[in-house]
Amino acid sequence: MLPPWRPACFVRSVLACLCMVGSLLATPASAQGGLPHLGDGAELSLSQERALGDSIITSLYRDPDYLDDAPLHAYVMQIWQPLVQAALQRGDLSEELYQRFAWQVLLGRDRSINAFALPGGYLGVHTGLIGAVAHRDELATVLAHELSHVTQRHIARMFAEEKKNIPLLIGGLVLGALAASSSPDAAQALIIGGQAAAVQNQLSFSRDMEREADRVGFNLLSPAGFNPQGAASMFDKLQQASRLNDNGSWPYLRSHPLTSERIADMQARVPHGRGTPLQTQWEDAMMSARARVLSQPGVDRLRQWVAQPGQSDFAQQPAAQRAAILYAAALASQQLRDTAGAHAFWRQLDALVPASDAAARRQSAWLGAELALAAGQPQQALDLVERHPAPQLRPAVLLHAQAQLALQRPALASERLQTWVTTHPQDAQAWQWLAQAWQAQNQPLRALRAQAEAQVAIRDFSAAQDRLKAAQDLARRGGNQDHIEASIIDTRLRAVTELLREEARKQ
Repeated sequence: MLPPWRPACFVRSVLACLCMVGSLLATPASAQGGLPHLGDGAELSLSQERALGDSIITSLYRDPDYLDDAPLHAYVMQIWQPLVQAALQRGDLSEELYQRFAWQVLLGRDRSINAFALPGGYLGVHTGLIGAVAHRDELATVLAHELSHVTQRHIARMFAEEKKNIPLLIGGLVLGALAASSSPDAAQALIIGGQAAAVQNQLSFSRDMEREADRVGFNLLSPAGFNPQGAASMFDKLQQASRLNDNGSWPYLRSHPLTSERIADMQARVPHGRGTPLQTQWEDAMMSARARVLSQPGVDRLRQWVAQPGQSDFAQQPAAQRAAILYAAALASQQLRDTAGAHAFWRQLDALVPASDAAARRQSAWLGAELALAAGQPQQALDLVERHPAPQLRPAVLLHAQAQLALQRPALASERLQTWVTTHPQDAQAWQWLAQAWQAQNQPLRALRAQAEAQVAIRDFSAAQDRLKAAQDLARRGGNQDHIEASIIDTRLRAVTELLREEARKQ
C-alpha cells in the first residue's frame, strides 16, 4: 500500500476486520472456522484468504463512501485488467490463484491519495488517487503495486509473520504483570518494550514486502501496455504528498520505505533519456476531473470549478487540460443543480474534444447523456449514447437502459441488460435497472429475482433471501405464472440460503 497513510472513512471497516483477524491468529482453528492457530506455522490458504476478503467487502459495500460510478469504474478496470493478464502471462500470478480470487475493484469516495490491496484479490481505490494523476501510466503503477501484494501472497505472509510476534507481546505482558507489584514504571517499560519489539519485526517485514511489490509491479507495466516512466512520475507525486502529510518518523519505523528511496529505485529502472515521455490522454484528464468532483469536496469547491472556465488563463491551458476544466465545471454545475450551466459547459467540452479520439468522444457523450437524463431529456440522452455505440462497455449499457426506461420502452432496456448480466452477474446496478424493466413489463417474478440478484452482488444474502421468498410466495399464489422462472427462483433460493449458512458458520 502506498503512502501517505490516513484511516479514511472508506477503510475504517477494513482496518477493523484486519485487527480482528490479528486476534484470531492466536485462536485454535477449530474455534475460528479454519484460520491458522498459534504454532502451526501455516499461512492462510487460498480459500481462507478469499473468505476473509469476502467478509471485508461485505462491510465496504455498506459503507456510505462506497462509490459505484460506472464511468470511473470502467476507466479503472481498463487499467486493472491488462495488469492482471500481464501477471498471469509472466507467471507472477498462478492459474489457481487467478481462478479462485475475485480480481474486483471497489471505489471509495475519499480525497486522500491511496489504494489498498485486500485479501482474496480485491482492490480498493480512492477517488483522490484518480483525481491526482495526470496519466493512466501513473495510476497503472499504483494498481500494479497493489496487484503484486496479492500475487506475492503478502497478506497471507503478513499473518504468518504476525504469529511470530505474538510470543513477544505475550512475554512483555507477562513480565510486566510480574514487575507491577514492585515497580509500576518498570512494568510499563517491559510491556512497551515487548510491543515495540513486535512492531519493529512487523515493520521490517512490511518494508521487504513493499520493495518486492515495487519491483514485481514495475515489471508488469510494459507487458500490460503502460509506460514505465509513469512509475517515476507517480513516486514524485507521492513524495510531494508525503511532504504535506509526513510526521518526520525515522525510516526504520515506517511500514514503507522512504518515498525518496523508492523514487531512486524507479529512476534506476528507467534510465534518464531512454524512456518514452508521458503523454496526457484526453480521457485521463476527463476521468481525473470526474474523480475530483465526485470526492464530495463541498459547495465552495464546486463553485470554484464552475468559475474556472471563466478565468483569464483558461485559453492558455493545453487543450486536454481545458477539456478537464470544462468537464469538472459541467459536472459541478449539475451537482449544484444548475441544469442550464451544466449543459452550456458540456457543449463547450463536446466541441473541443477531437473527433479522432474515440475514447474521449465516448466520455463526453456519456457525460452529456448523464446531464440530459438529470434534466428529463431521455431522447437526447439516448441519441448521445447511440452516437458512440459500445454495448461491451458498462457506462453505455446502463445509460442506454435508463434512457429506454424513461422513454417507456422497457423491453428494449431489458434486452440489452439481460445480455450484460449474463456475463457480468456481479453488477448490482444492472440488476436493479433490469428489475425496473421487468416490473414495467408486468413480469413481477423476474423483477423480484433481479432485485434479489442485485443484493447477492453486494453480498447482502439476507435481503436476497427475502426477495426470493417473496417471489416464491407470489408464484404459489398466482395462476398463470412463468413456471420456468419459478423453477429458477427455487434454485436460487436454495443457493442463497446455503450462502447464509456458510456466513453463519464463519461467525
